[in-house]
Amino acid sequence: MSVIDLKNLKKECIKLLKKLISTPSLSKEEHKTADIIESFLRKKKLNPKRKDNNIWIENHNYDNDNYTILLNSHHDTIKPSTGWETDPFIAKEYGNKIIGLGSNDAGGSVVSLIATFIYINSLPKYKYKLILIISAEEEIRATRGVESILCYLGKLNLGIIGEPTNMQMAIAEKGLIVLDCLSIGTTGHAARFEGINALYLAIDDIIWLKNYVFKKKSPILGNIKLTVTKIQCGIQRNVIPDTCYFTVDIRTNEIYSHEYIINKIKKNIKSKIISSSYRLKSSYIDPNHNIVKTAKNINIQIFGSPTLSDQSVMNFPTVKLGVGDSSRSHTPNEYILISEIEYGIDLYINLLLNF
Repeated sequence: MSVIDLKNLKKECIKLLKKLISTPSLSKEEHKTADIIESFLRKKKLNPKRKDNNIWIENHNYDNDNYTILLNSHHDTIKPSTGWETDPFIAKEYGNKIIGLGSNDAGGSVVSLIATFIYINSLPKYKYKLILIISAEEEIRATRGVESILCYLGKLNLGIIGEPTNMQMAIAEKGLIVLDCLSIGTTGHAARFEGINALYLAIDDIIWLKNYVFKKKSPILGNIKLTVTKIQCGIQRNVIPDTCYFTVDIRTNEIYSHEYIINKIKKNIKSKIISSSYRLKSSYIDPNHNIVKTAKNINIQIFGSPTLSDQSVMNFPTVKLGVGDSSRSHTPNEYILISEIEYGIDLYINLLLNF
């Protein structure tokens, strides 16, 4: 196989992005974009594997399989919000800008990683085994996404996760705990001095959650953040509520285990924790890891990310590095710049060849 013409490959991948944008791929409904990606790779004489709507492929030109690097991004999208000035499911190109749902999160990274993989796979040799996964259901953190196929891949030494970071490298990422809580009182008539108001009980707990600060602060991710995001209480204007439900969103750092955090909260609030989700762990890679050193050597900036990605289900060293700007994600009129994709492909290749 001859080395791929990178200039033409970039053009092909930008066309691929526009085709993906114009094909709805809401989480759990990504089968058509999975078909498109699989077909694109097969036309390049590659032989991808597929499980559900996840597509993956290994390079054939590695020297040995003692070290494996995962390249991963996702092709599912959220539902479009209100406020779009164009059809979110039609890619619109205006000069350097491509507008459309999923263009920034994470279509730009998807096609950039595909181009990177195809180019490196066309080289006579590459010293590491590369596995590219374009996965599904990332936006809803479901279990039929990348998590469902990691078991088929053997030992993974490093992961590069494509999410919009302006091609800066996140070497740590906050995890997520969600707690559903219930305060229980006693009902009564609002006109009388009777009953125990469950809302007031919940307020006491919410104030504690608002004010409590875990003592240890991560040098990269900062403090754990506790935020009450939902509350549901009361059935009628003149009835003292006997139950109050509220939800706590907790963004965790690498210092405290999720079990420790939950136990700490249990000891300090009176409300019952009736359900919890805590499998999405924070991620952290040693700042002295060779991938971080390589990034610094080619002038990639390093930071800690407050947002969650599929890194949270990976139990091996990972970094987050991708095309586009996180502030555009999940917003109307989402867009990506063609120049960002072209630059991203060059930087991914440069990083991998120098690692």
